[in-house]
Amino acid sequence: MSFNVSDIRKQFPILDTQIAGKTLVYFDNAATTQKPKVVLDALEDYYASSNANIHRGIHYLAEKATAAFEATRKSVQKFLNASSHEEIIFTYGTTDSINLVARTYGEAFLKAGDEILISNLEHHSNIVPWQMLCEKNGCVLKVIPIDDHGDLILEEFDKLLTEKTKFVSVVHVSNALGTINPVDYIIKKAHEVGAKVLIDGAQASSHIPVDVQALDADFYALSAHKLFGPTGTGILYGKKDLLLSMPPYRGGGEMIKEVTFEKTTYADLPYKFEAGTPNIADVIAFKSGLEFFDSLDKEALHAYEEELLQYATAQLKAVEGIRIIGEAKRKVSVVSFVMDGVHPQDIGILLDQQGIAVRTGHHCTQPLMQRFNIPGTVRASFAPYNTKEEIDALIAGLQKVRRFLL
Repeated sequence: MSFNVSDIRKQFPILDTQIAGKTLVYFDNAATTQKPKVVLDALEDYYASSNANIHRGIHYLAEKATAAFEATRKSVQKFLNASSHEEIIFTYGTTDSINLVARTYGEAFLKAGDEILISNLEHHSNIVPWQMLCEKNGCVLKVIPIDDHGDLILEEFDKLLTEKTKFVSVVHVSNALGTINPVDYIIKKAHEVGAKVLIDGAQASSHIPVDVQALDADFYALSAHKLFGPTGTGILYGKKDLLLSMPPYRGGGEMIKEVTFEKTTYADLPYKFEAGTPNIADVIAFKSGLEFFDSLDKEALHAYEEELLQYATAQLKAVEGIRIIGEAKRKVSVVSFVMDGVHPQDIGILLDQQGIAVRTGHHCTQPLMQRFNIPGTVRASFAPYNTKEEIDALIAGLQKVRRFLL
């Protein structure tokens, strides 16, 4: 490897946390990644030396904050390889981004009888907004099924895709199983019938390269907090012509060009979709998170995370009573499992007492859990700062759980 895991860990102060006399093992990265010191420093620096509202002020602090805010937009444009900074909309996260598209493009252009395709892998945030749209507009929601390994059944996708299909919204990487979906194929086939496509990239962005132009995605959503940045900040990428055609999402300051009591005209892109005072500090700090991630050798990173995934999978399978849920052909470093006779929440509680942080429950994917006929799973998700030694600690912790509960 051309990067040093020990050096990476030193950049994350929270990893020194002590729990019951043991150093924290943090395997909840699919919920949110930890933040490197450069992000923490950027937050402090904004409030200490740049705190001002942006875009509307002409004084020094306002101009400094505005420049830093817009620099993040340019960094995200480069990260996603968008063709213009105007195609980068700041939101409050992936959920907000998906709701924006459903409430604007969906309500403006989808009508009764139009079909929307999602998949059985979706997070609730990529299910509920489309259900709400269907209830309001009379659209029909259809679901692409998955097989027992957690892979989409593409033959069924092909059958569902018809001239009635007007929108497809699928996750790039499953937050619950780690499955990498063939979004390039999905986008290509959807475009052949004239459908637009949104990709939920919340889990993909910290694991695999994303090039929205190469994908030809119409919309792509992600969250800063899953990419080593702060919480409460997200991105919606949209093709410029589509964003221009869509009505605003929220009304108020910043998203206007001129307001009278008779009529309001709206601001140009991207500001048409950014009403009110944004999450300035966190957007600015997100740039530092992107810079941290960009500093890593991606080829070495991907190889290392795959090594962690394979090691954890093999070690878990060796534990009596453990069953892994979701072994797709292509996965990121996420492993979900159940233990015979033990509720996932009980496992999580007992692991926490040993300083090991995992996620338990349905992971905001209740239909997916129903597909596997389980209430939930234990999920361990890995990041560049995790190690095989930490996985060994997880396995030892699970052995203790078995001895204590079974």
